[in-house]
Amino acid sequence: MPLPSAFDDGVVAALSALDAKSIDHVFFVACGGSLSIMHPAKFLLDQHAPLPSDVYNAAEFVARAPRSLDKNALVILCSMTGTTKETTAAAEFARSKGATTIGLTVEPVSPLAKAVDHVVGFEAPYTTGVPIDARDSNYSRIYQIVMGLVALAGGEDLTETLISSLTALQPAIDRADALFAPMFEDYAPRFAKEDVIYTVASGASYGAAYSFAICVLMEMQWINSQAIHANEFFHGPFEVLDKDRAFILLKGLDSTRPLEQRADEFLHRFGSAENILVLDAEKLDLSGIDPQFRGNVVPLIFFDTLWRFAYKIADLREHEMLEARRYMKKISY
Repeated sequence: MPLPSAFDDGVVAALSALDAKSIDHVFFVACGGSLSIMHPAKFLLDQHAPLPSDVYNAAEFVARAPRSLDKNALVILCSMTGTTKETTAAAEFARSKGATTIGLTVEPVSPLAKAVDHVVGFEAPYTTGVPIDARDSNYSRIYQIVMGLVALAGGEDLTETLISSLTALQPAIDRADALFAPMFEDYAPRFAKEDVIYTVASGASYGAAYSFAICVLMEMQWINSQAIHANEFFHGPFEVLDKDRAFILLKGLDSTRPLEQRADEFLHRFGSAENILVLDAEKLDLSGIDPQFRGNVVPLIFFDTLWRFAYKIADLREHEMLEARRYMKKISY
C-alpha cells in the first residue's frame, strides 16, 4: 500500500522498510520535551489500532528492559539535537534486542541518527528562531509514523485525511495566537510574579502540559511547576487549590475532555478566575482539520501558543528563555 506523496520522505522510507504486520509492540522513548510528544502519539495509536504500546523515559527504558522488547518490536525515539545520551543509549539497547528503531531528530548526522535503523528529520522553530510550518514539526512526523503504521498493518487508512489536517494546522495555530493574545496580555503580569504554577490536562493534551511545566516553566523560568493529569487532580493535588494558587488548564477536544471540564468546574469553584488561565479548544477556528483528528492536533496548538505566553512572562521577569541556565549543558551531570 503506497503512502501519500505528501508524507515526509524519511517517514516513507522508514515505514516502507518495515514488515508492519509483524510489529506486535511499539515503544515511544525519549527525555524531556521530546518525551512530551510521545504521549499524544500513543493516544493516537490507542485510538486507531489494537497494537500495544508504552511510553518510556529513555534511561528507564534501558534500566527496566521490558521483556516484550524483541525482534517484533518497533521503538520510536526522539531527541531534537540527537545528542541526548540516554536516548542514544536506548536506541543502541533496542537494536541489541533485535527491535527496529526510528529516530526523530533535526540533526541527520547526530549520535542518535547514527544509532537508529531509520532517521526521520523535522524542524524546530525555537532552536533557530525562524518560524516553521507546523506540518514539519516533530508532532507532525510522529503522527505520520503512527497512522502510516496503522494503515500498513492492515488497519484503517486515514493517511490522506491526516495529511490534509496537518496542512491546515499552521493557519489554525496563527488564528489561535490571535485569539489568545488578549488573554495572555491580561494574565502574564500576574503569572510573572508567581513562584508556583500548575498545568492541568488529560488525553492527547497531557504531553503539552508536561512539556510546558518541566521544559518551559521549570527549565527556562525557574518557576516551580507540575503537570497534573485532570483526573489525578482529584486524587490529591486539588488540596493545594485556594484563591491565590495559579493554574493553567488545557481543555482539548478528544474523548477525555469531560475530565478537563470537571477540573475546570472545581478550579473555578474554589480558586480565583484571575489566577486560572483556561485555554479552551472549543473556541478555536479549526477549519480544514478533519473532525476525527481535531483532538489529536489541538495539543500542538496549545504547545505553540503557550510558548508565546512564556515569552511574555520571561520579558516581565527579565529572565532569558533559552540562554539562562545553571546546569543544563553547563556542567557534567
